[in-house]
Amino acid sequence: MTTLRQIDLRCPVCDNEFKSQSVVSTNAFGGKRTDFHERAAGTQPLAYLIHMCSECGYSAGEADFTAPTEVSPILKQQVLKELAPLHPSPKCGSEKYEAAAKVAQWQGMEARHVADLLLRAAWCCVDEGDVEAERYFRRHAAWKFEEALGAYDAVPREERAILSYLVGELWRRIGDAKKATKWFESVIGEVVDLQNQQWVVDAADQQRLNPREWFG
Repeated sequence: MTTLRQIDLRCPVCDNEFKSQSVVSTNAFGGKRTDFHERAAGTQPLAYLIHMCSECGYSAGEADFTAPTEVSPILKQQVLKELAPLHPSPKCGSEKYEAAAKVAQWQGMEARHVADLLLRAAWCCVDEGDVEAERYFRRHAAWKFEEALGAYDAVPREERAILSYLVGELWRRIGDAKKATKWFESVIGEVVDLQNQQWVVDAADQQRLNPREWFG
């Protein structure tokens, strides 16, 4: 099961002190979906891995609150202008990840990092039962992963095959079979070590021809 604990955080944007819940331990006994969404038995930990300031809506991982780097005036302005008016507390997991993705973009972080946050927002939507929001976040995650793959050296060569597979799987789950097929078929051309990456090729073929929802 997932074990949580209450923690005290201070916001680096507005200096607000607030309480949040943090993951102490979890498990993967719930299996793994074919978009790499790992499931725990019992409480799902995802929503507790990102924290949102209850005043201004600044959202990030625990380290960004407990040992923060100095926040730029521009980032403060963006947070106070766009997140604070949304009345941040309380929020569900997908909304926290969406806010964290915006913060990451304002900080100029790489497309892949932003994509990871948007993907986790989609995973939270699965737990929240919000199908339309899930599709929305999957679409935006796919676009950001595509942006990362299209940028020179933004993705290490040995990771391009698995990321190409993931983009294909995101489009499949969105319902765009044409885009999904294109990305699944591109996986073999991105493989650099067939012995260790054969499973990615097999997964791409599986999802293109006879898709499954779960690995294993």
